[in-house]
Amino acid sequence: MTLSIRNQLPGTVTAVHPGEVMATVTVRLAGGQDVTAAITLEAVNHLGLTTGTAVRALVKSTDVSLATGPVDGLSIRNRLPGTITGLMIGSAMAAVKITVAGGELTAAITKDAATDLGLFVGSDVIALIKATEVSLATD
Repeated sequence: MTLSIRNQLPGTVTAVHPGEVMATVTVRLAGGQDVTAAITLEAVNHLGLTTGTAVRALVKSTDVSLATGPVDGLSIRNRLPGTITGLMIGSAMAAVKITVAGGELTAAITKDAATDLGLFVGSDVIALIKATEVSLATD
């Protein structure tokens, strides 16, 4: 299957916490960071997710927010530090490529946000991703 989702980070399931309808799944990425995915319990069972299962964490570029420093007081579970390695600013939107430990992410943000944050190639950022926006895939 070919997907339009650019952000596909390989990892291994380290924990599954089932609830009545949803579950949180902790994935250790190849770079050593942990990412939490909040997915349906049906999806956990369908994919056969258990500790040790190899997965890819999938995140649409429009679901990646950026911060230029640590942020307190947020419910966003996934905070991946990285460095901007590519920046394309258009008339309305910007595509920001970020190298994180073990991979690369792309964030699609508004031109105004990129300008307000003072983003440039080589600057350090933190990619913020809500757990509900992380999908998981197995091979």
